[in-house]
Amino acid sequence: MNINKNIAVSDSGFVFNSTTGESFSVNPIGVEIIELLKQDLTIEQVNQNLLERYNADIVTIDKDVSDFISLLEQYSLIDKQDAA
Repeated sequence: MNINKNIAVSDSGFVFNSTTGESFSVNPIGVEIIELLKQDLTIEQVNQNLLERYNADIVTIDKDVSDFISLLEQYSLIDKQDAA
């Protein structure tokens, strides 16, 4: 799963899609998820990474990551061919 190559993400959570001109704000964990996805990690690897870093259970992490990825897909921030 790859973040669209036209997406720029700042450390402060500003996300800019240079193709559409749209911009978004995400929280620090959203930035972290995007950065993990940029490393070509699977969803399971992203979940495991967050599980090791935060005091949360895997069910909560899995749901939150899944919901966030759905939003990334909805706003065309993930390349469609990789969003399976």
